[in-house]
Amino acid sequence: MDCTLMHKNIPVAELTISEYSGSIERCGTIHNPAHLPLGTTITVGKDKGRIAPLSLNEWWMGRSIPASRDGIRNALEALGIFSTALLLPKCYGLSLSDQYWICPKNSGLCWEAVNFFSNDFSKDIGEILFGHKPADPAHVCLISPDNTSDGWLCKKWIIADGKRLLMKGGSGVYNQEPYNEVIASAVMRRLNIHHIPYSLAVENGKPYSLCENFVKPDTELIPAWRVVCGFKKDNRDSHLNHLLRCADTLGIPGVRAALDKMIVLDYIIANEDRHYNNFGFIRNAETLEWLGTAPVFDSGTSLWYNTQRVGSQVESKPFRSSHAEQIKLVEDFSWFDINALGGLEDEIMEILSQSEDVDGERRRRLASAVAERCRQI
Repeated sequence: MDCTLMHKNIPVAELTISEYSGSIERCGTIHNPAHLPLGTTITVGKDKGRIAPLSLNEWWMGRSIPASRDGIRNALEALGIFSTALLLPKCYGLSLSDQYWICPKNSGLCWEAVNFFSNDFSKDIGEILFGHKPADPAHVCLISPDNTSDGWLCKKWIIADGKRLLMKGGSGVYNQEPYNEVIASAVMRRLNIHHIPYSLAVENGKPYSLCENFVKPDTELIPAWRVVCGFKKDNRDSHLNHLLRCADTLGIPGVRAALDKMIVLDYIIANEDRHYNNFGFIRNAETLEWLGTAPVFDSGTSLWYNTQRVGSQVESKPFRSSHAEQIKLVEDFSWFDINALGGLEDEIMEILSQSEDVDGERRRRLASAVAERCRQI
């Protein structure tokens, strides 16, 4: 398929996308180099500023549902499709995280007519991802932001009262991730950490977390991974310093203070999966002005979610593999108010009391472990 990579209504590059693999076969004329996805151009040497075709295809394929997604094999079988990448062209590559999309040649489409921020989208893919088999696979509508949703947990986008909400499930015997999101929200609310509030929902007897999309029609989320892979790392730099240097080069404000708070939160809730794609930065999609760090989101893989050993040492990310070491990277604790966390144990107990999979003893141990980690801070 011949198409134009668009950034809202700004033509970026001419592409040919394979109908067999869904990948980019060819990149032709570059119309607006500044609007190419971050990290897809060469940043050093005589070819500085030129597009790196492999990086562009990596970015494009990275928009597809990961193969590790819970239930994805059954979903693909229901659709008669062998790869999640083949879903990308079906929805023009549209997402609710940024403003990039592909416009098929001679289609006459425009951003206002296709984007998911102001237009309705199909529920079909979301229902299939949640395990519901379509009555007639031939009539499934594939125009959905669920085609470009990241992560391994079962999730889908819904529209409620005009708002775009992400519904995300849990895993394992405890199904604890949705409750962990609400607990993390409670910690951040108390400590005045910029975050996305989460609430609980139940569908077909299963718990899910709900959060509103924080990306607006004129802004976009740029994951930290796109920032760090856009610049060559100096071997003398730590991972944290490399990210800070990249952010400083781009002119992103407030990064150091925001990272301090994120690291403290992740220590408190024993977050095991703060990788470079679940935190990031916000910029204006048209002017490319950096507005700051994104609110903290996606904190469910925490609180010993998949083990009976509550309080045990767990892996940390992204700067150190140990929480005990990563917390030492925090420069400023002056904002941390232990008094604001008074009563947190009771709030955690109340949140977890809504779970049928977490018994009273585990609730008490979790609440106590969080309180102890707060005291350690």
